[in-house]
Amino acid sequence: MPAARHLLTLGLMMTFAHPALAASDALSDALSGGRLGLHDATGFRAVKGVCDGCAAAPQALWYFQDEWIAVPLAPASGVDPALTAQDDVRAWAQGAGAEATHPPLIWIGAPHILTGARLTADGTRLEVGDGESLAFSLVPQLASNVSWFNADSVAWLQGQPLTMRGETTTGGFTARTIWPHGFDMDLVALSVEPLRDGETLAVLVRANEGGARQPPSTRLLWERTPGAGRAAGGKPVLALVLNGAQGDDDEAHGGHFALATGMLGEGGQWSDWLVNNFYNLDAWSEKGIVAATLPMDAYLTDLNAGQAWYRPSAVLVAVLRDPRAAARVQEGLDRVFSHFYRHDFSYRHATANCAAISLDTLRSLGWAVPQLGPTSKLEAWFGLPYMTVKELSLASGLQTFEYMSAERSGLFPFVAFNVAGSDLLGRLTAGKAADHGLERLLADDVEALLYIHVPQIPSSRAFGRAPVTSYAEYAARVPADRSQWIVRPAPPRPFPDELRDASAPKEPLPASRRALIVWLVALGAIALWLLSRLFRR
Repeated sequence: MPAARHLLTLGLMMTFAHPALAASDALSDALSGGRLGLHDATGFRAVKGVCDGCAAAPQALWYFQDEWIAVPLAPASGVDPALTAQDDVRAWAQGAGAEATHPPLIWIGAPHILTGARLTADGTRLEVGDGESLAFSLVPQLASNVSWFNADSVAWLQGQPLTMRGETTTGGFTARTIWPHGFDMDLVALSVEPLRDGETLAVLVRANEGGARQPPSTRLLWERTPGAGRAAGGKPVLALVLNGAQGDDDEAHGGHFALATGMLGEGGQWSDWLVNNFYNLDAWSEKGIVAATLPMDAYLTDLNAGQAWYRPSAVLVAVLRDPRAAARVQEGLDRVFSHFYRHDFSYRHATANCAAISLDTLRSLGWAVPQLGPTSKLEAWFGLPYMTVKELSLASGLQTFEYMSAERSGLFPFVAFNVAGSDLLGRLTAGKAADHGLERLLADDVEALLYIHVPQIPSSRAFGRAPVTSYAEYAARVPADRSQWIVRPAPPRPFPDELRDASAPKEPLPASRRALIVWLVALGAIALWLLSRLFRR
């Protein structure tokens, strides 16, 4: 038995000596059963700190030195260090065999899981069955996290079972994530309700200002055959995840986008799906977020980092008859993450953000997600010098160029969700044929399409709303005077030079830098012409 797994088992045995826990089978090792996405959780081992013999690269492990992670016992997804991330995905997809691989690293956050507990009315204890209860506590609030669990949270979580990741204490449990079973789907109640005339995915997302205060809900938008939606339990899934705008951060009105894979539980459970969360590795998140593949309950309900604690979310779920499409996407994303941790490419808010990286990977795998083009090339070119002069900041001018010239489907998470989701729904309802790649797998395998609305869990944080879909909408939502913006600081997180691979492909010069060179050459030419005219006179 691996050392880390042995230590976890010993810890659980000692904890079960407490009468309340001995009377309940609700507590388990986080990897003793269940699933992690498409994979059996027992195919991984839990590690915190030193990870000898791990499949994950040292660059990836550097980010999780003090965190619980799961590393596979079976073969892990590889990487070709001589190629760029997307070239690697394309080359791998063209020769992908039948053998499935595992993610090199999954950020689980905590060693134990408590299932089906109920929070007492005063929020101090957890009822675990047979009249027994445990003392309830929370992981520490990060000093940089401005909001937290409060009495509103306790009231909202009442009356429903809760599944938590955390650690046992003497007679108690310290929660890191809190997944309300009200988020799970009621498959029995599903009946097909397609989009009505004039109704789109964007309309659903925007309903009730994003639905932060609305109850969770699931809607069956399409099914291949009658009853496929109700029979979705136990089937593999591929999901598009959109998180809304935050209510107290003027730099976060764009929302967030991610791709998820997993198996839908027989009772509509989906907390163990794997979410591929691309985030800026070179900055410290005030909520403790690190770019990673992680379980859905950690992604949405981690007490510091969970999306559901500070904005509503929408999830479009493709239920599949075969796991091959979801596995293809997950393995492609695993390869991109390996490049990302190695710093083979950088996270860029306009051109290589959560939406752009995700959609680029889908395209590399053979799904031609439509492209919409830039916001305005003209505004990009003239905005560069204008904003540089206006704000006396070259960085501001370069940023303006990047945002105005970026492909819109990869610039705004809401647009990415709408474009990819509408394309998938349109292909299914029209019965559009596909010849190859991921498109062909989806055309053959999707049995049903579900839309999940996830509300914001009440806390001391302001309620969020639907994210924006354009630069103009963003500008209209925030104060005109930038000094009045609410901004959460994200100090730099330097990556160690000794972990960089000098042989990795070099990133191309950003388009904004190339535009700057053109402007400088043009201005230099004009200056020389004026000087020549002056000397002639």
